[in-house]
Amino acid sequence: MNDLQEQLLSRGYCFVEQVVPREQLEPLRSSVARDVWSHSLLERPTGYVPGFLRFNQAIAYYVADRRILGLAESIFGPHVRISMLTGTVNAPGIPRGALHADWPYNQTGAARIPAPYPDVVMHLTTMWMLTDFTEENGATIIVPQSHRRPDHPRKGGTLDTDPMSPHPDERRLLGKAGTVALMDSRLWHAVAPNVSAEERVAVIVRYAPWWLNLSPLRPGSSDRQQIVESVNGRDSQVPALLPEVFEALPATAKPLLQHAVARN
Repeated sequence: MNDLQEQLLSRGYCFVEQVVPREQLEPLRSSVARDVWSHSLLERPTGYVPGFLRFNQAIAYYVADRRILGLAESIFGPHVRISMLTGTVNAPGIPRGALHADWPYNQTGAARIPAPYPDVVMHLTTMWMLTDFTEENGATIIVPQSHRRPDHPRKGGTLDTDPMSPHPDERRLLGKAGTVALMDSRLWHAVAPNVSAEERVAVIVRYAPWWLNLSPLRPGSSDRQQIVESVNGRDSQVPALLPEVFEALPATAKPLLQHAVARN
Protein backbone atom coordinates (compact mmCIF):
# COMPACT_ATOMS: atom_id res chain seq x y z
CA MET A 1 0.00 0.00 0.00
CA ASN A 2 2.88 2.39 0.72
CA ASP A 3 4.17 1.97 -2.84
CA LEU A 4 0.75 2.74 -4.31
CA GLN A 5 0.30 5.75 -2.07
CA GLU A 6 3.75 7.04 -3.01
CA GLN A 7 2.97 6.67 -6.72
CA LEU A 8 -0.39 8.38 -6.34
CA LEU A 9 1.00 11.29 -4.37
CA SER A 10 4.12 11.79 -6.51
CA ARG A 11 2.91 11.00 -10.05
CA GLY A 12 -0.79 11.68 -9.52
CA TYR A 13 -1.87 8.16 -10.51
CA CYS A 14 -1.25 4.46 -9.90
CA PHE A 15 -2.63 1.07 -10.95
CA VAL A 16 -4.21 -1.86 -9.12
CA GLU A 17 -4.24 -4.90 -11.40
CA GLN A 18 -6.69 -7.82 -11.62
CA VAL A 19 -9.40 -6.25 -9.48
CA VAL A 20 -12.15 -7.73 -11.65
CA PRO A 21 -11.58 -11.51 -11.99
CA ARG A 22 -10.74 -12.59 -15.50
CA GLU A 23 -13.72 -14.93 -15.77
CA GLN A 24 -16.09 -12.05 -14.92
CA LEU A 25 -14.72 -9.54 -17.39
CA GLU A 26 -16.68 -10.50 -20.51
CA PRO A 27 -20.14 -10.65 -18.89
CA LEU A 28 -19.43 -7.44 -16.96
CA ARG A 29 -18.14 -5.62 -20.04
CA SER A 30 -21.11 -6.73 -22.11
CA SER A 31 -23.69 -5.68 -19.53
CA VAL A 32 -22.03 -2.29 -18.95
CA ALA A 33 -21.82 -1.53 -22.68
CA ARG A 34 -25.46 -2.59 -23.18
CA ASP A 35 -26.77 -0.39 -20.35
CA VAL A 36 -24.58 2.59 -21.22
CA TRP A 37 -25.99 2.70 -24.75
CA SER A 38 -29.52 2.17 -23.43
CA HIS A 39 -29.30 5.18 -21.08
CA SER A 40 -26.56 7.44 -22.47
CA LEU A 41 -27.06 11.19 -22.14
CA LEU A 42 -24.84 11.70 -25.19
CA GLU A 43 -24.95 10.46 -28.77
CA ARG A 44 -22.52 7.99 -30.31
CA PRO A 45 -19.57 7.79 -30.34
CA THR A 46 -19.72 8.91 -26.69
CA GLY A 47 -21.57 6.73 -24.18
CA TYR A 48 -22.05 8.50 -20.83
CA VAL A 49 -24.37 7.59 -17.95
CA PRO A 50 -24.03 9.36 -14.58
CA GLY A 51 -25.61 7.56 -11.65
CA PHE A 52 -24.97 4.31 -13.49
CA LEU A 53 -25.85 2.15 -10.46
CA ARG A 54 -29.48 3.01 -11.08
CA PHE A 55 -29.36 0.79 -14.15
CA ASN A 56 -26.55 -1.68 -13.56
CA GLN A 57 -25.19 -2.86 -10.20
CA ALA A 58 -22.62 -5.41 -11.39
CA ILE A 59 -19.58 -3.25 -10.57
CA ALA A 60 -20.81 -2.86 -6.97
CA TYR A 61 -19.37 -6.28 -6.09
CA TYR A 62 -15.86 -4.89 -6.53
CA VAL A 63 -15.94 -1.23 -5.43
CA ALA A 64 -14.94 -2.06 -1.83
CA ASP A 65 -11.83 -3.99 -2.90
CA ARG A 66 -9.46 -3.57 0.04
CA ARG A 67 -6.54 -2.49 -2.12
CA ILE A 68 -8.53 0.44 -3.50
CA LEU A 69 -10.50 1.31 -0.39
CA GLY A 70 -7.39 0.93 1.78
CA LEU A 71 -5.51 3.37 -0.43
CA ALA A 72 -8.38 5.87 -0.25
CA GLU A 73 -8.54 5.51 3.54
CA SER A 74 -4.78 5.99 3.84
CA ILE A 75 -5.25 9.45 2.30
CA PHE A 76 -8.72 10.49 3.49
CA GLY A 77 -9.05 8.60 6.76
CA PRO A 78 -12.11 6.45 7.58
CA HIS A 79 -15.68 6.87 6.30
CA VAL A 80 -14.81 7.10 2.61
CA ARG A 81 -17.76 7.55 0.26
CA ILE A 82 -18.41 6.93 -3.41
CA SER A 83 -19.29 10.34 -4.78
CA MET A 84 -20.02 9.40 -8.41
CA LEU A 85 -20.29 6.22 -10.46
CA THR A 86 -20.46 6.68 -14.23
CA GLY A 87 -20.75 4.19 -17.07
CA THR A 88 -18.74 5.10 -20.17
CA VAL A 89 -18.10 3.79 -23.66
CA ASN A 90 -15.71 5.48 -26.07
CA ALA A 91 -16.70 4.14 -29.46
CA PRO A 92 -14.62 4.24 -32.67
CA GLY A 93 -14.43 7.75 -34.05
CA ILE A 94 -14.56 9.61 -30.74
CA PRO A 95 -12.36 12.71 -31.00
CA ARG A 96 -9.79 14.07 -28.59
CA GLY A 97 -11.24 16.03 -25.68
CA ALA A 98 -9.96 18.94 -23.62
CA LEU A 99 -7.40 18.53 -20.88
CA HIS A 100 -9.14 19.12 -17.57
CA ALA A 101 -9.28 18.26 -13.89
CA ASP A 102 -12.28 16.53 -12.36
CA TRP A 103 -14.86 17.86 -9.92
CA PRO A 104 -14.47 19.69 -7.57
CA TYR A 105 -11.40 21.24 -9.21
CA ASN A 106 -12.74 21.80 -12.73
CA GLN A 107 -13.13 25.55 -13.09
CA THR A 108 -15.88 25.25 -15.73
CA GLY A 109 -18.28 24.01 -13.05
CA ALA A 110 -20.27 26.20 -10.68
CA ALA A 111 -19.59 24.01 -7.64
CA ARG A 112 -15.81 24.19 -7.58
CA ILE A 113 -12.81 24.90 -5.43
CA PRO A 114 -11.60 28.24 -6.84
CA ALA A 115 -8.23 28.33 -8.56
CA PRO A 116 -5.55 28.54 -7.45
CA TYR A 117 -6.69 25.54 -5.44
CA PRO A 118 -4.73 24.17 -2.48
CA ASP A 119 -2.26 21.32 -2.80
CA VAL A 120 -4.48 18.81 -1.01
CA VAL A 121 -5.97 15.50 -2.22
CA MET A 122 -9.74 15.87 -1.80
CA HIS A 123 -11.11 13.46 -4.39
CA LEU A 124 -9.98 10.32 -6.21
CA THR A 125 -11.03 9.30 -9.72
CA THR A 126 -10.77 5.60 -10.53
CA MET A 127 -11.11 4.09 -14.00
CA TRP A 128 -12.24 0.48 -14.08
CA MET A 129 -10.92 -0.94 -17.33
CA LEU A 130 -13.38 -3.49 -18.71
CA THR A 131 -11.52 -3.67 -22.00
CA ASP A 132 -7.78 -3.25 -22.49
CA PHE A 133 -6.84 0.45 -22.55
CA THR A 134 -4.60 0.82 -25.62
CA GLU A 135 -3.19 3.64 -27.73
CA GLU A 136 -5.52 2.64 -30.56
CA ASN A 137 -8.83 2.38 -28.67
CA GLY A 138 -8.53 5.66 -26.81
CA ALA A 139 -6.76 5.05 -23.52
CA THR A 140 -7.15 8.22 -21.47
CA ILE A 141 -4.59 10.98 -21.96
CA ILE A 142 -2.87 12.05 -18.73
CA VAL A 143 -0.14 14.52 -17.76
CA PRO A 144 1.94 13.01 -14.92
CA GLN A 145 2.58 15.29 -11.92
CA SER A 146 0.10 17.89 -13.17
CA HIS A 147 -1.94 17.33 -9.99
CA ARG A 148 0.51 19.60 -8.18
CA ARG A 149 -0.42 22.56 -10.40
CA PRO A 150 -2.87 25.16 -8.99
CA ASP A 151 -5.21 25.05 -12.00
CA HIS A 152 -6.00 22.97 -15.06
CA PRO A 153 -5.49 24.12 -18.68
CA ARG A 154 -8.02 26.77 -19.69
CA LYS A 155 -7.85 29.99 -21.63
CA GLY A 156 -7.84 32.99 -19.34
CA GLY A 157 -7.18 30.81 -16.30
CA THR A 158 -4.36 30.92 -13.80
CA LEU A 159 -2.08 29.19 -16.32
CA ASP A 160 -3.76 30.65 -19.45
CA THR A 161 -3.30 27.43 -21.42
CA ASP A 162 -5.29 26.04 -24.36
CA PRO A 163 -6.91 22.83 -23.09
CA MET A 164 -7.13 21.40 -26.61
CA SER A 165 -3.40 21.66 -27.27
CA PRO A 166 -1.35 18.49 -26.71
CA HIS A 167 0.95 18.77 -23.71
CA PRO A 168 4.63 17.85 -24.20
CA ASP A 169 4.56 15.56 -21.14
CA GLU A 170 1.29 13.80 -21.86
CA ARG A 171 1.05 10.03 -22.07
CA ARG A 172 -1.66 7.36 -22.14
CA LEU A 173 -3.20 5.51 -19.22
CA LEU A 174 -2.51 2.03 -20.58
CA GLY A 175 -3.66 -1.12 -18.85
CA LYS A 176 -5.15 -4.60 -19.15
CA ALA A 177 -8.85 -5.30 -18.69
CA GLY A 178 -9.58 -5.88 -15.02
CA THR A 179 -7.15 -3.15 -13.92
CA VAL A 180 -8.23 -0.10 -11.95
CA ALA A 181 -6.32 3.15 -12.47
CA LEU A 182 -6.51 5.59 -9.56
CA MET A 183 -5.91 9.30 -10.12
CA ASP A 184 -5.82 12.36 -7.92
CA SER A 185 -8.83 14.21 -9.35
CA ARG A 186 -6.61 17.26 -9.97
CA LEU A 187 -4.55 15.31 -12.53
CA TRP A 188 -4.90 16.76 -16.02
CA HIS A 189 -6.49 14.24 -18.35
CA ALA A 190 -8.51 14.11 -21.55
CA VAL A 191 -10.55 11.81 -23.74
CA ALA A 192 -8.32 10.27 -26.39
CA PRO A 193 -9.30 9.49 -29.99
CA ASN A 194 -10.42 5.92 -30.61
CA VAL A 195 -8.92 4.96 -33.97
CA SER A 196 -9.59 1.24 -33.57
CA ALA A 197 -12.62 -0.80 -34.60
CA GLU A 198 -13.55 -1.68 -31.02
CA GLU A 199 -15.30 0.10 -28.15
CA ARG A 200 -13.37 1.08 -25.05
CA VAL A 201 -15.60 0.27 -22.07
CA ALA A 202 -15.06 1.52 -18.52
CA VAL A 203 -16.81 2.46 -15.31
CA ILE A 204 -15.56 5.59 -13.53
CA VAL A 205 -15.91 5.45 -9.74
CA ARG A 206 -14.96 8.48 -7.67
CA TYR A 207 -14.14 8.30 -3.96
CA ALA A 208 -14.41 11.17 -1.50
CA PRO A 209 -13.79 11.79 2.22
CA TRP A 210 -16.85 12.15 4.45
CA TRP A 211 -16.19 15.88 4.88
CA LEU A 212 -16.43 16.80 1.19
CA ASN A 213 -19.87 18.27 0.48
CA LEU A 214 -21.55 16.18 -2.23
CA SER A 215 -24.95 17.91 -2.10
CA PRO A 216 -24.28 20.19 -5.10
CA LEU A 217 -24.15 17.01 -7.22
CA ARG A 218 -27.64 15.91 -6.18
CA PRO A 219 -30.57 17.07 -8.36
CA GLY A 220 -33.27 18.62 -6.20
CA SER A 221 -30.99 19.51 -3.30
CA SER A 222 -30.99 23.04 -1.88
CA ASP A 223 -27.21 23.25 -2.38
CA ARG A 224 -27.52 22.42 -6.07
CA GLN A 225 -30.28 24.97 -6.52
CA GLN A 226 -28.31 27.71 -4.77
CA ILE A 227 -24.79 26.96 -6.03
CA VAL A 228 -25.43 25.60 -9.53
CA GLU A 229 -28.91 26.21 -10.87
CA SER A 230 -29.35 29.77 -9.62
CA VAL A 231 -26.44 30.88 -11.81
CA ASN A 232 -27.41 28.59 -14.73
CA GLY A 233 -24.23 26.66 -14.03
CA ARG A 234 -23.11 23.43 -15.61
CA ASP A 235 -21.96 20.76 -13.26
CA SER A 236 -21.76 17.03 -12.73
CA GLN A 237 -24.91 15.45 -11.37
CA VAL A 238 -25.56 12.25 -9.46
CA PRO A 239 -29.21 11.21 -9.30
CA ALA A 240 -30.16 9.47 -6.06
CA LEU A 241 -30.41 5.70 -5.74
CA LEU A 242 -33.85 4.25 -5.15
CA PRO A 243 -34.09 2.48 -1.77
CA GLU A 244 -34.84 -0.86 -3.42
CA VAL A 245 -31.69 -0.59 -5.56
CA PHE A 246 -29.60 0.24 -2.50
CA GLU A 247 -31.02 -2.67 -0.51
CA ALA A 248 -30.04 -5.11 -3.28
CA LEU A 249 -26.40 -3.97 -3.28
CA PRO A 250 -23.67 -6.14 -1.76
CA ALA A 251 -23.15 -5.52 1.97
CA THR A 252 -19.59 -4.36 1.33
CA ALA A 253 -20.76 -1.56 -0.99
CA LYS A 254 -23.55 -0.17 1.19
CA PRO A 255 -21.39 1.87 3.61
CA LEU A 256 -19.89 3.67 0.61
CA LEU A 257 -23.29 4.57 -0.85
CA GLN A 258 -25.76 4.99 2.02
CA HIS A 259 -25.53 8.78 1.68
CA ALA A 260 -26.75 8.52 -1.93
CA VAL A 261 -30.15 6.94 -1.28
CA ALA A 262 -33.27 8.93 -2.11
CA ARG A 263 -35.05 10.19 1.00
CA ASN A 264 -38.74 10.94 1.33
